[in-house]
Amino acid sequence: AQACSRWEQHVLVLGHPLIWLFFGGFVLAAGMERCGLDRRLAVGMLRRVGGRYKNVLLGTMMASFGLSMFISNTATTAMMLAVLAPVLLQYGTASKAAKGLLLGIAVAANLGGMGSLIGTPPNAITVAALVKLDPPKIITFLDWMMIGLPPAMASMLLIWAMLLWLYPEPDREIQLDVPDSEIEPSKPATWQFLVVSGTLLATIGLWLTSSWHDIPTAAVSFIPIVLLTSTGILSAKDIRGLNYDVLFLVAGGIALGNVVTSTGLSDWIVAKLPMEFLSPVGLAFLMAYVTVLLSNFMSNTAASNILVPLAITMAAGYEVTVAIAVAIGASSAMCLPVATPPNAMVYATGQLKTWDLVRV
Repeated sequence: AQACSRWEQHVLVLGHPLIWLFFGGFVLAAGMERCGLDRRLAVGMLRRVGGRYKNVLLGTMMASFGLSMFISNTATTAMMLAVLAPVLLQYGTASKAAKGLLLGIAVAANLGGMGSLIGTPPNAITVAALVKLDPPKIITFLDWMMIGLPPAMASMLLIWAMLLWLYPEPDREIQLDVPDSEIEPSKPATWQFLVVSGTLLATIGLWLTSSWHDIPTAAVSFIPIVLLTSTGILSAKDIRGLNYDVLFLVAGGIALGNVVTSTGLSDWIVAKLPMEFLSPVGLAFLMAYVTVLLSNFMSNTAASNILVPLAITMAAGYEVTVAIAVAIGASSAMCLPVATPPNAMVYATGQLKTWDLVRV
């Protein structure tokens, strides 16, 4: 009986609805990359904002932000660096505009994960921990966007204005002619583009309206899984190449949270801390900043694995507020080149110094 119980717990973790939600997001992102839809969206946004520096920077950040809500921030950064390569050459690699654009890509790609439930693993770890409460606190895809998107957008616009001030550039027009090879490197068939576009719209639409039709978000995730594989847009090789390490990170976070709370470890740790003088809002700020500090030196997923169970135990009656503060703090950690993959990638261009990241 004990063995069956342990097996059931493992199955509940590896088959958790949030694991399927992330898996569906990975399949959707792979389909977008295969047909060049992600590049088309990015280039289309850049071409619409115009060629002045402030507009190019805003368009770059908006494209990076929007894409990283649904695909890996690492993949988003790599794609945006490729798309912007001709623009960076026009400004000159040593110019202030080049630094501003590189920092804008990294910051927006990091913040974009804050705005969506599948944007980054700490979001899923937080939601999974809140569901385990009695009574359960259920946060839907739309609920998370309503909570995480406003501070993420506000932070992005604030840093856009800051970058314009820190890295000013003479007001001149820049040609935004991106080579076709960067937009559609594999020249997909028209039907593939239409299938992926329709799948993207249907999946995100059903995710956002789950409270209206009561179809679980995990079940909606099977739409891209079934359509993109059955039509042959994604092959078996493509599926094998997905980011399964992230899925195991999320599963490990869910398992660790379950163990920390079920064994009473979180209660024991909280009992040793002098928390009686903190209000719920004060506790939320404290946990958020502790998460930011830790996440600059370690994986934000690992930091969330440790802090989310503690936050929920500390904040009896205010679990949602404090736990979500931890998740938002995890997406805000971007002070060092090693803090996130986007930071490391823009730093690796050789055009930025550590101080550039720290002060932004």
